[in-house]
Amino acid sequence: MARGAEFEEEGLSSKTGLRPHFGYNLRTMNLKEHTERLLPAIEAELQRQVARLDDPQTRAFHEMLAYHMGWTNADGPRTAAGKRIRPLLVLLVASDCGSAWMPALPAAAAVEIIHNFSLVHDDIEDNSETRRGRLTLWKKYGVPMAINAGDAFFSIANQAILDLAPHYAPDRIVRAAGVLHAACLQLTQGQFLDMSFEKRLDVTVAEYWPMIEGKTAALLSAAAQIGAILGGCKEATLQSYAAFARNLGLAFQVRDDILGIWGDEKATGKSVASDLLERKNSLPILFGIAHQGEFARRWAAGPVTLADTSRLANALKDEGAYAYAEGEAQRLTALAMEALEAANPAGGRGSLLAELATALLNRRA
Repeated sequence: MARGAEFEEEGLSSKTGLRPHFGYNLRTMNLKEHTERLLPAIEAELQRQVARLDDPQTRAFHEMLAYHMGWTNADGPRTAAGKRIRPLLVLLVASDCGSAWMPALPAAAAVEIIHNFSLVHDDIEDNSETRRGRLTLWKKYGVPMAINAGDAFFSIANQAILDLAPHYAPDRIVRAAGVLHAACLQLTQGQFLDMSFEKRLDVTVAEYWPMIEGKTAALLSAAAQIGAILGGCKEATLQSYAAFARNLGLAFQVRDDILGIWGDEKATGKSVASDLLERKNSLPILFGIAHQGEFARRWAAGPVTLADTSRLANALKDEGAYAYAEGEAQRLTALAMEALEAANPAGGRGSLLAELATALLNRRA
């Protein structure tokens, strides 16, 4: 079906795509129902964008990107595709502002493709051999090819945002692109901090927050801002959505840090010893270092062994690291929900965003 025909089927004008009433009402749907509706559209748009490389001379190149995106599963699970949280945020916020979600699909795809660009490069820089139960791109195809594939993702994302042109005014597109580009720079800043902290034993909790602001919160906040821009929200409302997604991203990372030490291995799919063995600068670990107790003494003594991990996890909990991290996750969650309430989504449709946030922050994996 042609994309214009899809818009007409949803009750939209394929020329403007900005009518506030469309084929189904998000207000009447729960989280499961809306993801079942939106995710196939997101996936189709992602495949359409990445298909720019699908021609005879570069078909093998296209297959590399398709592998990373989780569309091929010759040697791994279907879960390799990920949750697609960022494009969902773009579409839900655009809808919450009273606008149609389908015309915003290219922007949703652009945000998700930037996320995957960062993952490909991060896996190389972190020497990570697996992601979501499969070999990482560099491990499967080699570092040079993976770098080039990451660069292709970045280029395709910038092309995707321009596909908004038939449906939005130029000033909205330029602003949306500016938000996306600023988030890209923040991603690299966060990764720089993460890598520069690796060999330090004196990283502080205060230094942790700018790192995860760049690595995790920036792109989530950008997704919400882009949705608000395309949805035509007022500036104050846009800032509320940005604050919602930023705090959601920070809380999400803190929750991930908690699961990285005290999670259920069957649910997370990774060893709870991994964060300690890899000496990650997660929030509980940095809290433990600052506490200068049993955990900090063992941490300063040198590399952690598998035999040490259970004792160190217990030491962290006894010293208050678990309670502190849990408190921070709850504080940031409360800030996110306050910002979402301040945004006052049109017609009360923010319940879907609240439900999405709750599902993310109460997850076990």
